[in-house]
Amino acid sequence: MVVISVWVCSLVICIDLTPLQSLQLSAAGRSAALLPTTDFSRFEDGELYPGGAATSKKSTSDNNAFSHGSGNFPLADELKFKLGNAIFRKLWVSAPASTTSSDGLGPLYNARSCQRCHIKDGRGHPPRGNWPDDNAISMFLKLSVRPSNDQQKQLLSQHRQLSIPEPTYGGQLQDLAVQGHSAEGKMHIDYVEQKIVLSDGEIVVLRKPNYSVRSLGYGPLHPDTMISPRVAPQMPGLGLLEAIPEHQIDLLADPDDKNRDGISGRPNLVWSKQHNRIMLGRFGLKAGNPSVLQQAVGAFAGDIGISSMLAPTPSGDCTEKQHKCLNAPNGTSQKTDGHEISNELLGLVTFYAQNLAVPKRRIADRQLVLEGKSQFYKIGCAGCHYPKFRTGVLKNNKHLEDQLIWPYTDLLLHDMGDGLADGRPEGVATGREWRTAPLWGIGLTQTVSGHTYFLHDGRARNIKEAILWHGGESKSSRDAFVNLTKEDREKLIAFVNSL
Repeated sequence: MVVISVWVCSLVICIDLTPLQSLQLSAAGRSAALLPTTDFSRFEDGELYPGGAATSKKSTSDNNAFSHGSGNFPLADELKFKLGNAIFRKLWVSAPASTTSSDGLGPLYNARSCQRCHIKDGRGHPPRGNWPDDNAISMFLKLSVRPSNDQQKQLLSQHRQLSIPEPTYGGQLQDLAVQGHSAEGKMHIDYVEQKIVLSDGEIVVLRKPNYSVRSLGYGPLHPDTMISPRVAPQMPGLGLLEAIPEHQIDLLADPDDKNRDGISGRPNLVWSKQHNRIMLGRFGLKAGNPSVLQQAVGAFAGDIGISSMLAPTPSGDCTEKQHKCLNAPNGTSQKTDGHEISNELLGLVTFYAQNLAVPKRRIADRQLVLEGKSQFYKIGCAGCHYPKFRTGVLKNNKHLEDQLIWPYTDLLLHDMGDGLADGRPEGVATGREWRTAPLWGIGLTQTVSGHTYFLHDGRARNIKEAILWHGGESKSSRDAFVNLTKEDREKLIAFVNSL
């Protein structure tokens, strides 16, 4: 508790408090506000507004619940947000085209727009046979191989690369291509069902996926290719996660489990292309990006094939073995700063992503939810899904400063066991480690996305299944969940759905 006081005290200089955030005016008060609660008789001060003053005050009853802007940004920023939204939704076309500000797609790609993956700014989904759009457009496969020479090993050890791309197909499988080019292949999923019996006899059927690639367009994959499936995560709150001071997150890390609680979270260390140094990874399912900007740059390059100032590769993820792709026309232009998306447009879409607002809590005061919160803490879920932080001082997005926020994540890597392992290292992260997913807004997944598929690859069809997949450091919490009464399990799920 003393340690937490140290880093909270360092934020006292952030005194521009809004009415929603005027909760603690002293260092001691701020310290107490960030400690996990022990009182479950009522909701905590500020808990109704998980994004602080930036929380959306608009309706959560329709599929636009994740698409509203920060509740406290200046009126002048509304235009920036709307312009960023337009770029986020824009369909890119192949080059050359008459629309010079929108060409450069591919030649190989996974989607034509950001919106195609982050549907309504929410979660993507695995392909399903009875969906109207039965495809993997909001899900893709990352590809890599182990380092084979000293240069590759050095790039990894210096954190300048997260992984070594597959020699022919690059860092991810592109299942679409512009006219005249062949797609790289198609992801195929086979599910094997396995039954879990809970303590009261309830049977839950989990589905374990097995992944393969079919219809390879450029020859065989490297025999040692490592494959990792990824579903596009929901978008709200990214700017607030970016605003958490690094030392707050570092103080939650316990890589050697010195406190012997079975939880040994650690940060991913990644190279910032913007700042040219190693930084804390925050974004992506294995915390492979240090900023919203770098996450956006990577998505433009890998998913859409659009070059930018930090990823100046107009051929996207094409490799030296894909000659036709490398020699295809591209959309670079002096009008777009020598890339396919200009610095200005990239800044606008980044601002949009940073300011997608976290929705207001729902039914937080119901007894069922409060008792579920107690169970959430009691069985140890809050050990990784750490409830709250206070944002720090920012150069931009000043309205996101000094906010008490409730993301329910520590942004650290945790060993999740064999069941969820993809076997593919990414930066510091091993093949068994994943970043703790933020839980804010999770209860609106059905409303926004029309489904309740969770975890990195959407294998869990609801929150109960997602919990039952937990292993490794979270096995004790998972086992405790199994041994709860049905009533207490439903209370815990009700609490998660209220977030």
